[in-house]
Amino acid sequence: MTEKRAFDPENLHYLKMLSKQYPTVQAASTEIINLRAILALPKGTEHFVSDIHGEYEAFRHILHSASGEVREKVDELFAGTLSKQDRDQLTTLIYYPEEKLEEVERTTSDMREWYRVNLHRLVELCCLVSVKYTRSKVRKAMPPEYAYIMDELVHTRSAHNEADKRDYYEGIIGSIIDLDRATNFLIELCRLIKRLSVDRLHVVGDIFDRGPGAHIVMDTLMKHHSVDIQWGNHDILWMGAASGSRTLVATVLANSLRYDNMEVIETGYGISLRPLSDFASRVYAGCDVSRWQVKMDEEDNGSAPRELDLSDRGLDLTARMHKAITIILFKLEGQKILRNPSFGMDDRLLLDKIDYEHKTVVVDGKTYPLADTDFPTVDPKDPYALTTEEAQLIERMTYSFVHSEKLQQHIRYLYSKGSLYTVYNGNLLFHGCIPMTEDGELMKFSIGCDNLSGKAFLDYADATARKAYYYKAGSPEQQAGQDFLWFLWCGRNSPIYGRDRMTTFERRLIDDESVWKEQKNAYYRLYNDPAVCGMLLKEFGLEGPHCHIINGHIPVKSKKGESPIKGGGRLLVIDGGFCKAYQKTTGIAGYTLIYTSRCLRLVSHQPFAGREQAIKENTDIASSSEVIEWLERRARINDTDIGVQLREQVDNLMALLDAYRSGAIAESHQG
Repeated sequence: MTEKRAFDPENLHYLKMLSKQYPTVQAASTEIINLRAILALPKGTEHFVSDIHGEYEAFRHILHSASGEVREKVDELFAGTLSKQDRDQLTTLIYYPEEKLEEVERTTSDMREWYRVNLHRLVELCCLVSVKYTRSKVRKAMPPEYAYIMDELVHTRSAHNEADKRDYYEGIIGSIIDLDRATNFLIELCRLIKRLSVDRLHVVGDIFDRGPGAHIVMDTLMKHHSVDIQWGNHDILWMGAASGSRTLVATVLANSLRYDNMEVIETGYGISLRPLSDFASRVYAGCDVSRWQVKMDEEDNGSAPRELDLSDRGLDLTARMHKAITIILFKLEGQKILRNPSFGMDDRLLLDKIDYEHKTVVVDGKTYPLADTDFPTVDPKDPYALTTEEAQLIERMTYSFVHSEKLQQHIRYLYSKGSLYTVYNGNLLFHGCIPMTEDGELMKFSIGCDNLSGKAFLDYADATARKAYYYKAGSPEQQAGQDFLWFLWCGRNSPIYGRDRMTTFERRLIDDESVWKEQKNAYYRLYNDPAVCGMLLKEFGLEGPHCHIINGHIPVKSKKGESPIKGGGRLLVIDGGFCKAYQKTTGIAGYTLIYTSRCLRLVSHQPFAGREQAIKENTDIASSSEVIEWLERRARINDTDIGVQLREQVDNLMALLDAYRSGAIAESHQG
């Protein structure tokens, strides 16, 4: 470790400020010893998940289990002393302590002995998962009301003089049971084990849409001790809606109606759909809505749609609402394209290409028959103009999104913890792609900027996306930010969409599936080349054999033999893990990633049977793991990004010591 032992006189002002925190040689020396000790600890475990899509039960289970890390620790500790059945029960107890305890209390006659045995096991496990951390960090992770007791148990158990303190240890356990605190104490121990099993959670995009509980996922993330988020296109969609973009509000509504997923809007965020249902009931009464019934495609990519039996839930009204808001959406998208010629999306202006007499539309210069032209609010002479009622409706719905307290709380969290990409401990994380040309060059963009590409464009895009939410309502900067969020959601070769077009119009209104195709960016072909992955990593300042790209967004079709490992192991795709709609296409329930101090491990999962079955039968998600890379030596804090910061602190403190010893700064001995 290289340390600066001499201070620079130009930094004397900074060192004087630092001396207020460390006023003596002893104080500075103690902190240096502490920091050096931390640098020698093993690196904490990182957990990577992606494309949750509102599937909160599967997500929570993956989170509780740390993609198998908790079970691995249980097996490591108890494989020689407990049967698999007992280890399964202990693991389920850690995952779902409250629910499992209810079942145990119904079936166990001697709860005192059960508590004694399981508290011993949990404390022993807690000792194992805490070894990577300082005693101070472990103490801070403990619930305040039990911190002293837990600290004593964990460190008494792991001490060399365990035999000498056995009576003390047993006395604590006995008192917890005698005072009827065993239930609460056990629950908190389980939470501590889960917290210490993973030091950092990375969410590589797409928390929202498709599944029923995006708001529950967000509540869960907000309680997590250490998390970062890389925005996915579906996250951007909700961020734009919450910022007040009428276009993205209309998109959220249209998507939710299409996939019968109004629960998140109405129950999760308290946004009433009554104004839309009233409007659709009146204005679209008698309209043909056969194309607009709720359907569930496997991937919305041309596979045969499956209609849902919603006859008892107002299927006809839902279809009218879906049609009404989608027509508003087409109009608003057209306005956005006309307002932003730099988007280069004029070919997406299709309402003005409709021939109502012949019921056709021109797409890319070719004429196609339309399955529906019954649009009572579209004026063929001015097709992108909203009617007065449409304008009032979308303003009212937008107001509801902007003033939903819980939605705003979640979106602020997404902005504060999220970004378009993250560089962390030698890995580059992003949801979609780094846009590239067919000949392997970084694609250049001039959307409010001048020919930016790669990292420079993603930095610009990240900053512009924030304008939509943080700039003054109604300001030109906010309008530009909202327009840019829409571009990120569906724009040509957007870095988080990664396709040349979004063919919503064609899918809803044209039967010829050849026009449904959404061409992927060249990135998704080129990333199979290790040299391309190396070039992309270097673009973001990463070089070396242990650097990787962690990618989401595109489901890996495992049943067709596709591998999530690209570019000779330099790039890993972890999409498809949660969304049930994709599982028939992928063949599995996707991938997660674990990065410990010893290896990088890819975990593939089978579909989750549900929490109730997991608790009742002590079953886990069936998973298999593959070590992508063994580290040459165990990674330490010294090797991480935090290690860089800590070494800088050590350098500064060494300079302060030199300043004290040279007399440039006087020690302050108070009292």
